[in-house]
Amino acid sequence: MLTLYYARGTCALASHMALEYSGAGYRTVRLDFSKNEQRSPGYLRLNPKGRVPALVTERGVLTETPALLQFIAQSFPQAQLAPLDDVFALARANEFNSYLCSTVHIAHAHRMRGYRWADDAAAHEAMKKKVPQNIGECFELIERELLKGPWVLGERFSTCDMYLFTSAQWLEGDGVDVGRFPKVADLRQRMLADPVVVKVLAAQQA
Repeated sequence: MLTLYYARGTCALASHMALEYSGAGYRTVRLDFSKNEQRSPGYLRLNPKGRVPALVTERGVLTETPALLQFIAQSFPQAQLAPLDDVFALARANEFNSYLCSTVHIAHAHRMRGYRWADDAAAHEAMKKKVPQNIGECFELIERELLKGPWVLGERFSTCDMYLFTSAQWLEGDGVDVGRFPKVADLRQRMLADPVVVKVLAAQQA
């Protein structure tokens, strides 16, 4: 049985969806960031990074969304969540997921977690003001170059779409109009209508 540690409104949503799509046997444990549970001694013993997601497997704990997504896809190949039969296409999928993790997510985090990069309150405010521009530019690139349509990899649905959906859920909060990105908006609406996504979103809000 796999165990996913997550918090509402975080990138852990992508891994939660991947587990549900995969048909894996799993359970979830929610951390309350408002109570700083991600920094509790018990959780830090499990994941010293103090962040989510964390996936407990029989071989140990995995962290970082791209790693979790590939682990789930490769552990349950029958679900066809990644192009495991094509080494170049799989690299493309990892390239896209890494971009969301290393660039898009970091740009988003400057809105709420400026303390990671500066101690000065004025610097935090400056970071917040920059977020709409930086996130907008990221999604302009995704819309123009990276989202092949109808899915990220073209005709093939994959973990990339779960991760993009998760990141796109933050757009309005980051001060960016999703309407600027028709392909992203369409993908988001189609996924919002998917019973698997509906189930996972409901579980996270319960």
